[in-house]
Amino acid sequence: MTYPPRAVPGLLLLLTMSLPHVRAADTPNPLLEPSPLPFGYPAFDRVSDSHYAPAFTQGMAEHLREVEAIANNPAEPTFENTLVALERSGLLLGRVQRLFFNLVGAHGNDALRAVEKDMAPKLSAHSDAIRLNPTLFARVDRLHARLDQLGLDPESRRLLDRTHRDFVRSGARLGDPEKNRLKALNAEIATLQTSFAQNVLKETNVSAVVMDRREDLAGLTAAEIATAAAAAKAAGREGKFALRLVNTSGQPPLGSLENRAVRERLHQASLTRGSRGGDFDNRALITRLARLRAERATLLGYPNHAAYQLEEQTAGSVTAVNKLLSDLAPAAVANARREAADIQRLLEREQPGATLAAWDWDFYAEKVRRERFAFDESQLKPYLEMDRVLRDGVFFAATRLFGITFRERRDLPVYEPTVRVFDVFEADGTPLAIFLADLYARPSKRGGAWMNSYVDQSGLLGTRPVVANHMNIPRPPDGEPTLLTFDEVNTLFHEFGHALHGMFSSVRYPRFSGTRVPRDFVEFPSQVNELWMTWPDVLRNYARHHRTGDPMPAALVEKVLAARKFNQGFATTEYLAASLLDQAWHQLDAKKVPTAEGALEFEAATLRGAGVDFAPVPPRYRSTYFSHVFTGGYSAGYYSYLWSEVLDADTVEWFKSNGGLTRENGDRFRRMLLSRGGSTDAMELYRGFRGADPDVKHLLERRGLSTARP
Repeated sequence: MTYPPRAVPGLLLLLTMSLPHVRAADTPNPLLEPSPLPFGYPAFDRVSDSHYAPAFTQGMAEHLREVEAIANNPAEPTFENTLVALERSGLLLGRVQRLFFNLVGAHGNDALRAVEKDMAPKLSAHSDAIRLNPTLFARVDRLHARLDQLGLDPESRRLLDRTHRDFVRSGARLGDPEKNRLKALNAEIATLQTSFAQNVLKETNVSAVVMDRREDLAGLTAAEIATAAAAAKAAGREGKFALRLVNTSGQPPLGSLENRAVRERLHQASLTRGSRGGDFDNRALITRLARLRAERATLLGYPNHAAYQLEEQTAGSVTAVNKLLSDLAPAAVANARREAADIQRLLEREQPGATLAAWDWDFYAEKVRRERFAFDESQLKPYLEMDRVLRDGVFFAATRLFGITFRERRDLPVYEPTVRVFDVFEADGTPLAIFLADLYARPSKRGGAWMNSYVDQSGLLGTRPVVANHMNIPRPPDGEPTLLTFDEVNTLFHEFGHALHGMFSSVRYPRFSGTRVPRDFVEFPSQVNELWMTWPDVLRNYARHHRTGDPMPAALVEKVLAARKFNQGFATTEYLAASLLDQAWHQLDAKKVPTAEGALEFEAATLRGAGVDFAPVPPRYRSTYFSHVFTGGYSAGYYSYLWSEVLDADTVEWFKSNGGLTRENGDRFRRMLLSRGGSTDAMELYRGFRGADPDVKHLLERRGLSTARP
């Protein structure tokens, strides 16, 4: 995934992430001053839980004083005394927000989650106090009316235009009664989103499936069984075995567990999250959120929340997104049904009379792949040791493509012992950025994989990037190597693509830094970076046996590459199903949102209506644990991975036809796209780099849909 939303100096963009506990409170509060460490790297070792609430309070107060001074400046509004001043405002609050929300997601605790819940409505009210300030908007509006007469450079002109648009979309033109209602809506939405996120994390941590007998885990490796035993012991169930859930519907052990009843139990535990009643039931939360978002959109002049959100994306409209999803769904489901038929035949051979169920898919799909391509995941993992993949794969490709180099350092504090820190240098040795790799799963970390920024690049502020990648790779027992799945390797390359987008940022204004681009464009550079995972020179460099150092055999490599389109019907269908649910919830009128009791039936009806209600392939996320859209900033935007993949697949063809992994290609990609952030219209950047509009045929070919029969 991507990245979670980020706080920005100046006009505030609220977040939905979160931070750690480190040690007892000190005085004075270290958050109130910029970090003295290189690049403003956070002083994690000096910060404690008790520092955040007062730092938030002081940060909001300082920000409002700065904004009031700008709004009430008696001088005629100018670009410098209004727009640039706004970009310079709120630095303390932005610094506190980034640190707090980034790290509650990475290493939270109950005390910090309490602060998060308390601050959510306060931060919403703070943002409203700025965006709905009529005096401030009047200054911005007067400047915007003279946009063509101000003689601004392109980035400054875009800053004025986008800032004015931000105000209008935030309700600046509403009357006072409507503004008051908007403030109430924003506060409640912020609180509900926080509650949803916390429910998902808490339930995931208590919903591990516990088995009494080692035999129940037949099919798992010795290391995986040891990890399950350690998880059970940590939960106070010593002598048993616990399989912790990840946030997707599918669970990694389903591909290996031989006991069908255990697979069913694990799968059902996953699918029923957030809908079992009790403290973590999210049905009332999602229906209330959908209703409030719809009401807010209507108040702002839009037919629904999706229309409001999509106006700012490269897709541009509900119609365009609906067409993309509906065009692909029939072919994807047809492919999934053909894949299911192959799996059913194998299942029938082994268990006569059995009918394929969702918990069988991964296990038997792996057997089908083994029969068809003569390899399985267990043959790959010994060649995919995590540190070698990172250094000799991810970093190696970046060095070849962009000339940058990496040096690990151990003198900077970290918030959790397994987090690693690297200096990143330009080809000439000039420091470029600091990169954190936080790759292991733990109960304090939210699910999934993402990139975030601790310090954003800005020419105006003179700041350089500090960015992090996060994953949830199970940590092996002490002394054992961390061996990755092929999917985990792909995710590592993907998330580093986001990191490159942040590290290469070269813009003046914080508003446009790094990955602050439309949601359906932000995944494009990260998906392009996945190309290098299987690029021959790169694969040969990192895919080596963790004990012998021998390269992955050429015959195995050929089988891996030949199997890339295998199971794409399943993968595309589960993704489309989740995307369609996202759109369905957010294209509703407020009066048509179902009750909490009707939430699951609404979900089922949506899937039936779209033709993707294929029981063996459930949505990648069901509504009740769909964090991307109910708390993670992707509301009405989950389609964006596929939209970005259209651009990505087309760009991959460009790289292949222009020599592939070369400095010339990398420098062009960096100069014309990665460094520009949001300073230019996203599709203008794309066309400038590619020289044409994207061609969807490359995506269809990649996913095996171009010749799919309906």
